[in-house]
Amino acid sequence: MVGCNSKESGTDSSSKVKLTVFSTISDEKGKEAFEEITKEFEKENPNIDVEVNFPGQEYENILKVKMAANDLPDVFDTHGWAQIRYGKYVADLSKESWASNLTDSMKPVLTDKNGKVYALPLNEAKDGITYNVDVLEKYGIEAPKTFDELLAAAEKIKKESNGQVSPFYFSGVDAWTIGQFFDYFATPLLISPEQNYSQDLLNGTFDWSKWTYLPEKYKEMYDKGLINKDMLTAKYSDLPKLFAEGKVAFFMMGPAFVGQAKEINPNLKVGYMPIPAIAEGDEPTFSGGERHTLAAWKDSPHLEEAKKFINFFAKTENLKKIAEATNLPAGIKGVNVDLGELTQYYEKYANIRVFPYFDRVYLPNGMWDVMCTNGQELIAGSITPKQFSENMKKQFERLREQQKK
Repeated sequence: MVGCNSKESGTDSSSKVKLTVFSTISDEKGKEAFEEITKEFEKENPNIDVEVNFPGQEYENILKVKMAANDLPDVFDTHGWAQIRYGKYVADLSKESWASNLTDSMKPVLTDKNGKVYALPLNEAKDGITYNVDVLEKYGIEAPKTFDELLAAAEKIKKESNGQVSPFYFSGVDAWTIGQFFDYFATPLLISPEQNYSQDLLNGTFDWSKWTYLPEKYKEMYDKGLINKDMLTAKYSDLPKLFAEGKVAFFMMGPAFVGQAKEINPNLKVGYMPIPAIAEGDEPTFSGGERHTLAAWKDSPHLEEAKKFINFFAKTENLKKIAEATNLPAGIKGVNVDLGELTQYYEKYANIRVFPYFDRVYLPNGMWDVMCTNGQELIAGSITPKQFSENMKKQFERLREQQKK
């Protein structure tokens, strides 16, 4: 593999610039769209070769090593951490032509008080729960608005399908799917209700015994057979087929995988809903912010070429292509995205509150892995729900102190 800072000699004795690009896109449709746009860029810029990397689950660990060595890719995805984690490593993009057109929800996420723009949003997260419409219709279920309604719906599906349909699907191999549950439901448990613990979390005085509700419920869901029994060995890549075949009802993530599922079953009907409320009197929410972005490493020896690459992706037709491939709204104004049947749901829930992902605001860097690993251990029987909370407290305090240094 050619390194970030290399040049490659052409046969005509001139040098080609080699740009290294890292992205967190994990779904095949999204990857294909990204690579097609990259090829078009290379055609228009024959002096630039682009090496695209999709490291998948290893993305964060690879980027942490590269940050420590101050040898980042020329262009990379900030995946929710443009300011907090990567802020001092990325170039200011505020002078680029697209920078003034960030959507109202993306502007505060990607712009600081001094006007620095940290990254180009390729799309915008408005994440909730994707569901199989046919499954819910078959069992006479409306999209649940509360967590209790969601669990009741799951019980009904399991019982009336004689266990043939898994209400929820998680992958222990791709443990981010487990982390997603805890990150999603931490908001309605601790943040969105009128009486909440946002300040306690921010100032470090939170009582972590209040977290135990989530691992208790998750273990209960698994023990009752509401989660696929093979979850510890299951893979995310198996989801599109199972969902297309009506063997999975709900998936706790946005609909990026839907394109693959529809290739298997073109008649598949897909629904989308916000995250149900937990506290009495509260309303459903979405988790939002960055999904996929492109930022330029400020110390790249090819910074101008890196910006040129980002600006090529910022063309309206290219942003539209990426947004549609990932089934998400665009993060730049004026990009009219056709999300097919999903459009009706984004319109239906247009006024639902969007909260930033819980871990991006209230947890120190490194806690995502803690949630994923403890979720695996909980289902494997290695720890109890109470121990999960104790581990969260211990790691929260350790990482918070580490972050202050």
